[in-house]
This record gives sequence, structure tokens and C-alpha cells, in this order.
Amino acid sequence: MKAICVSEFGGPEVLKLEDMPEVRRQQLESFGRAPTLLSAALRQFPGKKAWLYKPSADRWSIHEIILHLADSEVSVYICSRHFVAKLESSVLKFDPAHWAGSPGYSHQSSHDALEIIRCLRKATYQMLVLLPESVWENSVEHSEDGRLSLAQWIEIQERHIPHHIDQMKRNYDTYSGRWGTKLGTLSNTACATAC
Repeated sequence: MKAICVSEFGGPEVLKLEDMPEVRRQQLESFGRAPTLLSAALRQFPGKKAWLYKPSADRWSIHEIILHLADSEVSVYICSRHFVAKLESSVLKFDPAHWAGSPGYSHQSSHDALEIIRCLRKATYQMLVLLPESVWENSVEHSEDGRLSLAQWIEIQERHIPHHIDQMKRNYDTYSGRWGTKLGTLSNTACATAC
């Protein structure tokens, strides 16, 4: 597969995705397919009550995790462009706990949030696969992680949705164990260990 991108000097540069470093290609493929993995995982958690169940007062429900992922995806969309444009100011701090309480997650649509995740991840993925190799070393100051290159930052972002899928599985298993449903993908024993 070939993609055409613009080189640093303004001329077109043909980039073969298969010529990309293997680790980066795999990370980008994983990054790009994360919304599909999320949709598949969510089909394993039937029932509105299960989606609203909170394992404890300080833990998010499946519904809240979905809304968090949408907010996070907006940040990923903006920050990835920040890296590409070589903006020297630091990237905006994303405080998930503050955002979860402030926007009123309980009253927002998880369906709309999933559409935001799907559309923004697709747009970001399409931009990233077209970047010339030199752009991957562009760096910005991150408020929590210090100076990061685009390559380092995408490595972190590539794991974000899968991490929260695991969190949703633990939530669902805790809910299932409490209410007698056995549809979760992790055993109740595994959940007790992981939670």
C-alpha cells in the first residue's frame, strides 16, 4: 500500500506503509483498529444496568468509561496535530477525573460518544500513516510525562482503549457476580484479584 505525503521541503514524497519500521506499523495498526475492538467488547456487556453499574463510588461505570474515551479522543486528535505542527508550547493537560465530573457523563449519550471515538480515531490514523519518518521525532512538552516525541506519545495512546476495555471487563464481571449473570469474559476469581 502506498500513501502520498508532503515532505518537509514541500514536495510530494511516496511512502510505502510496508517500509515503515515494523514496530511503528504494528502500533499504528493497533491504534487504528481500537474503536473496532471497543465496539466488539461492548457487545459482550448486555443490559443498561450493567453499563451504569459502578464497582465503587470512585470507579467509573462502563458508560462513564465510554464518555471518558470520547473526551480523550478529542485530546488525541488535537495533540497529535500539535506534534506534527511542531508547536513549541506544551500540550493541554487532560484531567480525566475532572472531566468525568464536570461535563455530566451520566446524562450524555454513549452512542454519540462511540461515534466521536470512531470518527476522530479514523481521522488521526489517516493523518499518522501519511507522515514522513522525520516527523515522528517531533516533540512537545507534556504536562505529566515531560518531553515526548510523537512516536513515544502514540505508543502511550495505542494502549489507552485496550486498557479501558480491560477495565470494562472487570466492571462487568463484578456486576455479573453480584447479580448472578455469567456473561463476563473474566472469572469472578480473576476479577477479585484484578480489582
